Amino acid sequence: MTHYWPLLGIALVVLGFALKFNPMLVVTAAAIVTGLLGGMDLVHVIATFGKAFNDNRIIAIVWIVLPVIGLLERYGLQQRAAALIRGFKNATTGRLLILYLLYRQITSAIGLQSTAGHPQTVRPLVAPMALAAAEKQHGELDEETAETVKAYAAATDNVGLFFGEDIFIAIGSIVLIQQTLATYGYSLAPLELAVWSIPTAICAFLIHGLRLLLLDRRLRKPAP
Repeated sequence: MTHYWPLLGIALVVLGFALKFNPMLVVTAAAIVTGLLGGMDLVHVIATFGKAFNDNRIIAIVWIVLPVIGLLERYGLQQRAAALIRGFKNATTGRLLILYLLYRQITSAIGLQSTAGHPQTVRPLVAPMALAAAEKQHGELDEETAETVKAYAAATDNVGLFFGEDIFIAIGSIVLIQQTLATYGYSLAPLELAVWSIPTAICAFLIHGLRLLLLDRRLRKPAP
């Protein structure tokens, strides 16, 4: 019966989430409790944490990036980005996001997926710039319109990454597609899959680009 004790860690996770405690603290506490109930001493548990952190340290890079972005935002990164866009006479939300879409697809296609993203670029740079361009077109934005512009900025990043990264052959999604097709008797090289991802990426660019131009059209209407 005692070998079931470590399963109490799962109960702690469920209880912690149900009580809306900090998820990081809940998972950490549950892991420590599971280790102790499994017969490990506290030093061994902490050493296991350290080994896991070291083996997967690339995942923890976000904890370095986020404080840097937060510090930049505190000292006016968003305001400076918005001011830059206001200085361009012909800048519009749609044109700006189309350029970002093109950048996101090209960089993802050559394997540079981490050069942009929601925390690195959308929140501190792209969204404020899109909002500033929208204000030039539309005047003062109401909350619904502002949230719509932010949503388009986030969606642009998603579309660019999703349809651009499959052109890069050394990525997990290409391997997954290859192995799935192989189970049905279709033997394709990763390069073939990457090449045939190009038309899809072009279509995604054209379709989402059209949506962004339609957003521009909506924003040209003056605020009531």
